[in-house]
Amino acid sequence: MKKILCIALAISALACKEEAKPDYAIISGKIINKLPGDVTINTDDRVISDVVAISDDGTFLDTLSINYKSYILYDGTNPVFLEVESGYNLNITYDAKDFENTIAITGVGSEINTYIVAKYKQKKEQRKSAQEFFMLDEAGYKEKMLAFKKTQEALLLGTKNLPETFIKKEKKELHYAYLSSLNTYERAHKYYTKNEDFKISEDFLEEVNKLDYTNVEDFNASPSFKSLTNNYYNKKAEELAKNESLSFDIAFLKTASSIENETVKNTLLFDFANYNLTYAKDVDEFYNIFKANSTNEKNNNFIDEKYNELMVLEKGKPSPKFVDYENYAGGTTSLDDLKGKYVYVDVWATWCGPCVREIPALKEVEEKYHGKNIEFVSISIDKITDHDKWKTMVNERELGGIQLFADNDWNSEFVKDYQIEGIPRFILIDTEGNIVDSSAPRPSSKGLIKLFDENNI
Repeated sequence: MKKILCIALAISALACKEEAKPDYAIISGKIINKLPGDVTINTDDRVISDVVAISDDGTFLDTLSINYKSYILYDGTNPVFLEVESGYNLNITYDAKDFENTIAITGVGSEINTYIVAKYKQKKEQRKSAQEFFMLDEAGYKEKMLAFKKTQEALLLGTKNLPETFIKKEKKELHYAYLSSLNTYERAHKYYTKNEDFKISEDFLEEVNKLDYTNVEDFNASPSFKSLTNNYYNKKAEELAKNESLSFDIAFLKTASSIENETVKNTLLFDFANYNLTYAKDVDEFYNIFKANSTNEKNNNFIDEKYNELMVLEKGKPSPKFVDYENYAGGTTSLDDLKGKYVYVDVWATWCGPCVREIPALKEVEEKYHGKNIEFVSISIDKITDHDKWKTMVNERELGGIQLFADNDWNSEFVKDYQIEGIPRFILIDTEGNIVDSSAPRPSSKGLIKLFDENNI
């Protein structure tokens, strides 16, 4: 991000020298009834996640690099999906308490971004029927997804003043989004129908299987095609992991490394490493395979930095600390208060389905180790606006152990220091406050009891 100090000069330069295309876009606007917490601007790959300065009256002004075409402006509850190009000057306004009805984008580039707002509003509405759709048979599900695709195409063609190049690109994206929805059907149908034996028919993914995954143009232009490509290599990695008894993360790195096209290879390697390096059981092996095969210097530098930060989280290193987190039982609790005992930390949130599904197993483990030299600490990273929801769930689910509420949700120092990018996340800390395992097994895993036994807990 460029400093706001430069923006006035940037705007002036635009006015005086129209023929010179700037390497940035400008966003400004006003958020009424802003929620507590930071407003951030983020790229999809989370390489950029910067706090946007918001004035007391809710106004803001910032610049965005056009090296990234897509961004998300996020106030903690309401995401505004944006596309930017050279010279865009977008003004974004909304009431955080009535986002759907008040979001408005004006200025240069507003036509495309207004369409994107309407598109995601349609998708959000469609997701309300997701369970109903996933329970349909194959023909019924395809019919619903095709109908939704036509609804989005009608929105696209009915939006005025969109560039023809954008319409052409977006038509492809909507088709790939439809195909991507087919990829999710089998697993979701199993889940909602409780039929774990369900298998899709051989021709259900015929269109998906016929795709040319060497199509670099569509890979770069379409997020849904990129997702389809990632899914294609995921399946190959699963086969390799099974055939060669490898962990999935190592199998995926090896699979992606064999891709001939440098753009596709480097992108898949980076996206996977960016998210999964922090969860790797063997960080060094993971890192070394990535470095041996990634040829993108910018990506390599970013993962180098992440790797060096992870080395601080090695076994035996002092654990990052949480300080004075609100305790459901009353008062506050810090990690230092628990020295002398092992601490098993569960980082979770009330909205996180996988987190909630671990609760019964966590209760069983807590009961088994009751009275032993270990404390079970659950840290909620819910937004402050969901504080009452957290208290209600702790009460209604009769959650045990030490129930804490983080001081700044995802932006809490403890969360950032542990590089937590997905939950649930479990951590084991020893009696001296040192790390035993920064990515410990879940309560539902047999590996957790093995880890406890290895440490004589």
